[in-house]
Amino acid sequence: MRKPYQLHYWPSIQGRGEFIRLALEAAGAPYVDVARGPEDAGQGMPALTHYLQDASVARPPFACPLLVDGTLVLGQTAAILLYLGPRLGLVAAGEADRLWTHQIQLTIADFVTEVHDSHHPIGSGLYYEEQRAAAKRRAADFRRHRLPKFLAWFEAVLERNPKNKGRAAPHLVGVKLSYADLSLFQLVEGLRYAFPKASERAFKQTPRVLALHAGVRQHKRLAAYLASERRIPFNQQGIFRRYPALDG
Repeated sequence: MRKPYQLHYWPSIQGRGEFIRLALEAAGAPYVDVARGPEDAGQGMPALTHYLQDASVARPPFACPLLVDGTLVLGQTAAILLYLGPRLGLVAAGEADRLWTHQIQLTIADFVTEVHDSHHPIGSGLYYEEQRAAAKRRAADFRRHRLPKFLAWFEAVLERNPKNKGRAAPHLVGVKLSYADLSLFQLVEGLRYAFPKASERAFKQTPRVLALHAGVRQHKRLAAYLASERRIPFNQQGIFRRYPALDG
């Protein structure tokens, strides 16, 4: 039996680490959410900061999430999922499909950045209250232009996947659940939390995106995870934050 994967991410938020958690949970893979564990067992925040700050780490990640698998230390959400995908059975075998799945994941990463910048448009080191006016302007553009543009692209990807014909629960690539499907599911969850009004208007134009979300939610292992204490609730420290003034 293989050793558990070690996921290193902030212990109190979903953030970018949640995209990794969803893949590990859906696959039923053994893993340790290290920063949420006890320090006396070699876990907790000291274990996370070791990989970010210790000079003994030859290839230090820029930021978390990061995955440790044996001697491999890997950062960046999309890169971690590119590595885990074939190992967890969450990507197709063919090279073209693997690269297409990775491309979709990179686009999701772009979207996640735009979500974050809607409430922190000037600087991540500043409080929201210090950039409220700029955030209101940025969020208005996000709601009007960026949100529908990204969702329309995901809808087109689902529509043009020939394997979805006649299927109630579509997939972004091929006929099986992929890590990109799980990440799009998380986007829908986050948008409904952060922009309940704007996202529901946008979702009226993307029925396939909603069908994918509903299908993923029915996955047995994922449903168990979502109902468990392992699933950290959305909050005002993560990427998806609910500021009513930013939702129009």
